[in-house]
Amino acid sequence: MIIDIHGHYTTAPAQLGAWRDLQIAFTKGDGEAPDPASLHISDDDIRETIEANQLKLMNERGSDVTVFSPRASFMAHHIGDLAVSETWARICNDLVARVSELFPDRFLMGAMLPQSPGVDPKTTVAELTRAVEELGAVTVNLNPDPSGGKWSAPALTDRSWYPIYEKLVEYEIPAMVHVSTTCRPDVFHTTGDHYLGADTTAFMQLLKGDLFKDFPDLKLVIPHGGGAVPYHWGRFRGLAMALGKPELEEHLLKNVYFDTCVYHQPGIDLLTDVIPTENILFASEMIGAVRDIDPRTGHYFDDTKRYVDRATNLSDFQRDLVFEGNARIVYPRLDRALKARGL
Repeated sequence: MIIDIHGHYTTAPAQLGAWRDLQIAFTKGDGEAPDPASLHISDDDIRETIEANQLKLMNERGSDVTVFSPRASFMAHHIGDLAVSETWARICNDLVARVSELFPDRFLMGAMLPQSPGVDPKTTVAELTRAVEELGAVTVNLNPDPSGGKWSAPALTDRSWYPIYEKLVEYEIPAMVHVSTTCRPDVFHTTGDHYLGADTTAFMQLLKGDLFKDFPDLKLVIPHGGGAVPYHWGRFRGLAMALGKPELEEHLLKNVYFDTCVYHQPGIDLLTDVIPTENILFASEMIGAVRDIDPRTGHYFDDTKRYVDRATNLSDFQRDLVFEGNARIVYPRLDRALKARGL
């Protein structure tokens, strides 16, 4: 089985974006707050957007199951206040839950959290609980920078995050450490430097701290191949030594994982050479940051299965771990959900 642990509903029906535009306008003092009940998306709308996009590509590329969460760039926690984020998260989570209900053998739900700059992270626990207990979420996306580029939040190792971590451990679900849209698009590209810089920053925050002494069972996934981390592994090992930390394999790699959202063969080759196989999870983030066909290969950049298939650093056994085995270990609720479906 091929399990893609990183998918977003980037092709959601247009009604969702139109409703969000009204909400954003409200945050700027233009009009009333839109009523969630005014958003109408039918099952047929969902089927149409999924079957013509994600499901079509999954079938063409040979992946079986996708962990599917709200569009990361749409989370935009820096827009509005906590009430705005709570309403928006609930709507988006309900929508991706419907995808998993309509396609139960192909999609499992991941949730976004209603984070807001300057607001205590524990305020997200209620929606996290609802997403897991009522909607069947097998993971959540955790934004380390709700400000959208100002990095005003405490580091991920700060105790203010602990109520979230306690729930993650209780529910046996990992969090994907995933930022959202930048608040400075004139300076930063959301899916370019902002995303990859955030991946690297999150890893360094974890390196500097001792979070996993308090949460030895916590699992965090750093997406997009870990940003700059694998490429600069020697730098991070050296910094860990300078800071008096153990070797990274002992300090972080019992709890931190990387996905394969790396869009060229040399990048996947490096990732699979530097990072232990047990810490690599197959992912594509298809129809996401890079949607075009690579003119050098004739294939889509985000067809990452092709790269993993060709990674000479992996034995067949290791390849199976990347494609399936590791996901079942890191995502216990996913594993149980698949087994309940006979998968």
